[in-house]
Amino acid sequence: MSRIAFIGLGHMGGPMALNLSRAGHELVVFDLVPAAIKTLTDAGARAAQTAQDAVKGAEVVISMLPASQHVEGLYLSETDLLAHIDPSSLVLECSTISPESARKVAQAAQARGIRMIDAPVSGGTGGAVAGTLTFIVGGDAAALEAAMPILEKMGKNIFHAGAAGAGQVAKICNNMLLGILMAGTSEALSLGVANGLDPKVLSDIIAKSSGRNWATELYNPWPGVMENAPASKAYAGGFGVDLMLKDLGLAAESALHARATIPLGELARNLYSLHSAQGNGRLDFSSILNLFKK
Repeated sequence: MSRIAFIGLGHMGGPMALNLSRAGHELVVFDLVPAAIKTLTDAGARAAQTAQDAVKGAEVVISMLPASQHVEGLYLSETDLLAHIDPSSLVLECSTISPESARKVAQAAQARGIRMIDAPVSGGTGGAVAGTLTFIVGGDAAALEAAMPILEKMGKNIFHAGAAGAGQVAKICNNMLLGILMAGTSEALSLGVANGLDPKVLSDIIAKSSGRNWATELYNPWPGVMENAPASKAYAGGFGVDLMLKDLGLAAESALHARATIPLGELARNLYSLHSAQGNGRLDFSSILNLFKK
């Protein structure tokens, strides 16, 4: 078993770290929120006072942070964490950040002789808890091979998208589509209900018809249709509106960089921006339904 430093114990990182602990790995954890650390120490992990302390002697370093600036701050500027990581260590950067930031950090790691892959995840908090996440990896194939025994304790599907940053590109494309389809599903359900249909009946029809998608099958945005979906829990937990807005912003940046056209992605970004501005930023992103309800 490996000695793993895990930095970032939020809604996704916390359950991921717990799965590694339950698999028998020796975990040293760090987060800015004491309650998040306590959950892991109660499960047998050791708390570190700083990120630098966490990585001392670690064979594997895993980070799961909110955004590009946090990742660059951790590894390059605020703490210069790479200077404290042993060159023999393997770094798995699992945050969803810009491809440019992922490449920048990976190049800095490579310059110090440290193996690093970008490995953003898909599957939401439910997948993090169940250990069924999808990892979308960018980086060297040999580094991914070395990471497989760790990734397999947290996820079910592992894809190699390409070189450093490629994992982030694929994740951004996926989440842009997710934002679009959730908004579209919400609009369709709202239209049906406004015309007298039962939202569950309509959802069942769509789920067996050509409009079927992940939202209608696993994450319905209408309250009461799916018992375990965030919509049926007052949109608590799950994947926040502001996080979806961040990812749609990354898609817009990536499109500008590549001179690509994403009119539906931009429309979804505007819708989530409006929804967030109305005070819903901390709700699950499926709460976009409330923009369309009559």
